[in-house]
Amino acid sequence: MMENRIGRKIHQFRKEKNLTIREFSILSGISTALVSQLERGIGNPSLSVLKLICRTLNTSLSSLFVEEIDNASLIRREAERERIHHPGERNTVYYNLTPGPLKSNVELLLMALEPESETNAGFSQHFEEEIAYLVEGEAVIVFEDEEFVLHAGDTVRILPARKHKLRNPTSRPVRVLFIKSKANY
Repeated sequence: MMENRIGRKIHQFRKEKNLTIREFSILSGISTALVSQLERGIGNPSLSVLKLICRTLNTSLSSLFVEEIDNASLIRREAERERIHHPGERNTVYYNLTPGPLKSNVELLLMALEPESETNAGFSQHFEEEIAYLVEGEAVIVFEDEEFVLHAGDTVRILPARKHKLRNPTSRPVRVLFIKSKANY
């Protein structure tokens, strides 16, 4: 099944470059028979062959494995928000707003912080970078020994491994939009 999908992709990319199988074979150094087999989904290419194909087609290796994505699947409706539970967080609710069927390099989260509370008892520390945008209310960002008041419309960048927490000293709820990078492993 995977071989068929890879073969269709190779065929599609080769046609986009206006290359015949023979021309592609000469450019890549892969035999015409193997190229033909791969495109028909009956060959099982090695990693080195896939790398040659990608280099010749000037495309990434991952592009051979990505399925066509339906544009409608790239939209996440408000009713489809995923609520995320964080143990130890009693005063906050997080919602994952990141749309799409594929893993993303970034994550979009909406946090609701109750009045007169803070995000957790201790400091958070992540290996990813975050950007927080205060959508509603007033909050205090606390970095170990420094505090900064944030108002609606303010943005703060939280660097990897930087200890931090948010506090809501007011009697009104706070909503914060987080954009969080994800580690590439």
